[in-house]
Amino acid sequence: MTTRARSIERKATGISILVALQALACAFFMADLVGDVLAEGIGSHLVIEAMAATALLVAVVLGALQVRSLIAAARRDEAAVAAAQGALADLIALRFAEWQLTAAEADVALFALKGCDIAEIAGLRGSAAGTVRAQLARVYAKAGVDSHSGLIAQFLEELIALPDREPLGSL
Repeated sequence: MTTRARSIERKATGISILVALQALACAFFMADLVGDVLAEGIGSHLVIEAMAATALLVAVVLGALQVRSLIAAARRDEAAVAAAQGALADLIALRFAEWQLTAAEADVALFALKGCDIAEIAGLRGSAAGTVRAQLARVYAKAGVDSHSGLIAQFLEELIALPDREPLGSL
């Protein structure tokens, strides 16, 4: 779950609790109003009480609609992130195939793309740092780059390209 989706979910939970408390208060006031009308008839005091209870009912409905909207936004965000993750995974697989990386080189390259340094990759793969260094050198050569940042830039270039637009700096 994304940070934004978690934030939206927390807001929805908080608003849901508030709406539930408002609904309880509204039910109490409506029941009290009905009892007073049956006992006393309609008077100016009860008209004001009815308006207050109606306003509270409107707040309950609006709060419920807000919760519904927040939940829908969280679901849309999650779907967008899932689609982007799938597209990135497809792009990575395509480039690795184009570069004809071996399985070990692809594994090392993926860890490098995730931001791991040589020592971390070696630890994760149970390899020596020198082996990882050699594999990364082969990955860089096959990708046509000369550094870790160059490898990352290969993917970012395609992901953040703005087709048919002027560069942001020229605006």
